[in-house]
Amino acid sequence: MSTITLPATTERVTRHTAAADQERIDARTRESVRRYAGRPDDIGRRLGELDREWDIERTLEANAASVMLAGVILGATIDRRFFLLPAAVAGFLLQHALQGWCPPLPLFRRLGIRTQREIDDERAALKALRGDFARVPRAEGAVDGGLAALDAARV
Repeated sequence: MSTITLPATTERVTRHTAAADQERIDARTRESVRRYAGRPDDIGRRLGELDREWDIERTLEANAASVMLAGVILGATIDRRFFLLPAAVAGFLLQHALQGWCPPLPLFRRLGIRTQREIDDERAALKALRGDFARVPRAEGAVDGGLAALDAARV
């Protein structure tokens, strides 16, 4: 009996990204960190940009919702066969949720749309450069120390 193993949420998109596209995304992130290492006064602005950056999930959701809405409107006003479009998109969304792949994913990754984890990696590197984690207060006990570290990471 074989079992179906679903990829971890944090790995499912990168697992289905072409190696060349993944390398371009990673190189862009490394270059950004290098650039801001030399411009520490600009790190706060870059962190604000990262807060507004759309990740791959949000991009796919907005794309799917737009296509589904268009299919419903066209199906209701032009031809009922357009109702097949939202049905197909719903299937692709389910496939993405389970496997991490759907038809628009390669295009969006080629365009450089990153996962939330990739964005968070850049954010953490910039905060480390800025010295945010050096200011984590030392607390008594592991629980208090862990909570202080969590609070510092959320700032």
